[in-house]
Parts: sequence; structure tokens; C-alpha cells
Amino acid sequence: MTATRGDTRTRLLNTALGLFTVHGVEGTSLQMIADELGVTKAAVYYHFRTKDEITEAVAEPALRELSAILDHAATIRRHGVRVDYVLDGLVDLVVRNRILVAVFCSDPGIARAIERSLHGEENVMTRLPAMLVPPDADEAAVVSAHVALAGVALAGGSPALMTMDDERLRRHLSEAGRRLLGRPRRRESLS
Repeated sequence: MTATRGDTRTRLLNTALGLFTVHGVEGTSLQMIADELGVTKAAVYYHFRTKDEITEAVAEPALRELSAILDHAATIRRHGVRVDYVLDGLVDLVVRNRILVAVFCSDPGIARAIERSLHGEENVMTRLPAMLVPPDADEAAVVSAHVALAGVALAGGSPALMTMDDERLRRHLSEAGRRLLGRPRRRESLS
């Protein structure tokens, strides 16, 4: 029974994400999710009491992975190595979660739900840019870090780039992020 419950929950979250991409979080109802799954609304309530809970659950695995990247990066002493590690981890996460990133970047409903889920915790969205600049960074470096992060996320979730294969997108996002952060090009990128 546990496997079936897990499978249903996974299907429910995938269905919700698909509907969020079409209708947005605010435009997607629990009834729409139930109808798309072919179950009753009560079956949806069995797994989640509110749409906010569903929204948080959709984003949670990616946020947990991002948090793990940042936790590991915090143990890296050399600034350049830390920046490279965070950028590579973020780019990979964005490429593997293009649809979620697209919803996150375009829908304030998911951003609000994520903010609620992070209440009281050190926010990954605050920790992320801090990992990319040294403590004594000037304003230009701080702005560049924010531009790099936003650019990676917006481009990675862009509908215009959805047909690009993962490896090419990963390479282009990484190169663009490195330029914005003042990092040297990788040797394999020079060929």
C-alpha cells in the first residue's frame, strides 16, 4: 500500500506541476488537479490539505538539493573553487528541473509558497548570492552575482530554450555565469 501511496503522490505532484505551467499556481485548483488525475478531490486531500502544501512539495526536492550544494560549498575555503562549485551545481540543478524553474521564475504563486515553506529557516535564496562573492565584495560584484543567478534561472527555464539539449544548455549557462562572475573559462570550453 505504501508504494501505491507514494506513486499516487508522485503522480499528483507531476500533474500539479504540469497544470502550474499552463495555468499558473493561482489559476490551478485542487479540483483541476483531481480531474487531470482522474480521481476525486477527496483523494487529493488525502495527500495534501491545501494547494500551498502541493506547491511547497513540488519545489521541495530542488530546494533541498540546492541547500545541500550550499552546505557543501560552505566547507570550501578557496573562494574561486567555491564559486565554481556553486555555479556548476546550480546550472546542473536548473537544467534538470527546467519546467519547475520556468514556473518558479514566472509565477509569483510558487515564490510565495516557497517563502512560506522557508519561514524561520536560513533562506537558500539569501545564501546563494552570498556564496558567490567574498565578504569584502563591492556593489558591482554583488550585482554581478545576482545577475548571474537570475540569468541562469531565467534562461534555464525559458520556453525559447526548451528544445536545446541538456548538455548544450548546461555548457552555455555555465559559460555565461562564469563570464558574469569574472571566472576564467574552463579548458574544455575553449575547444
